[in-house]
Amino acid sequence: MSAATRPAAAVDMQAALGTVPLVSPVLTASGCSAFGQELDPFFDLTTIGAVVTKSVQLRPRSGRPTPRMAETPSGMLNSIGLQGPGIDGLLADDLPWLARRGAKALVSIAGTRVEDFAELATRLRGVPGVLGLEVNISCPNVESRGEVFACDPVAAADVVQAVREVADPAQPVYAKLSPDVTDIVTIARSVVAAGADGLSMINTLLGLVIDPDTMRPVLGGVTGGLSGPAIRPVALRCVWQVHQALPHVPVLGMGGIRTGLDALQFVLAGASAVSVGTAVFNDPSAPARVHAELAAALAARGFDRLADAVGHAHRPVGA
Repeated sequence: MSAATRPAAAVDMQAALGTVPLVSPVLTASGCSAFGQELDPFFDLTTIGAVVTKSVQLRPRSGRPTPRMAETPSGMLNSIGLQGPGIDGLLADDLPWLARRGAKALVSIAGTRVEDFAELATRLRGVPGVLGLEVNISCPNVESRGEVFACDPVAAADVVQAVREVADPAQPVYAKLSPDVTDIVTIARSVVAAGADGLSMINTLLGLVIDPDTMRPVLGGVTGGLSGPAIRPVALRCVWQVHQALPHVPVLGMGGIRTGLDALQFVLAGASAVSVGTAVFNDPSAPARVHAELAAALAARGFDRLADAVGHAHRPVGA
């Protein structure tokens, strides 16, 4: 069968989170759909790779002051401030709901001290339906004058090492990297050496919007995280650079993915799976749609398996 006539259904779309198999290479992105229940009316959550939860901390958190969101050209700023139920609420309500639904979870964890991350990882050991942990190191380290963990290779490695030492061995640990650094490859090498099983790339970029009428920052927290299509070229550059330097390290790529062709770019750059985030605000069915569109895009280009396309853009011309 020629590439032009190969049906999308014939493409093997199996992926993996570390060594854990996934039915789909498409996941949600942390913070954009809470704990999955909001998306449940729009598509079957069991058909995507996993629901990536909002970042959970040890205690409930009310978040930052309002306004918390602002529209920007081809994107949006958010300043939610990791609002959430805390680990007790997650374990009592949200994860059991996902487990009953048959959906899998990649739990995003956050903290302000290394010990916070380690305690969260310990609490999540063996929890049904939890495929792995996404370590949100884009948090301020209160023991280092508020410097973000992800911006310091040593601090980032300390967090990942602490999590990997106490986490369930069956749960892969992915470090979520920030693009707000001079050299993201240096951070990637550091967390992989510390035990990260994979990398989530990228988190939002720090941004600011000022209202020309009030002449004040729009967001109550002043700055916020920029997401959406506007950051896709930056995200692709980061995935490309890290895959080029660490070709055997699994990458969960994210940043402005709206379509299957967007997702394909991440796969070709080196991502073995992708997360769809901001797009769900406009189209709650986006993760399922992106899966179908990605399969069709791979079939149209002659790929029998998703795995064969990972990093394909790095191959020499003609190879």
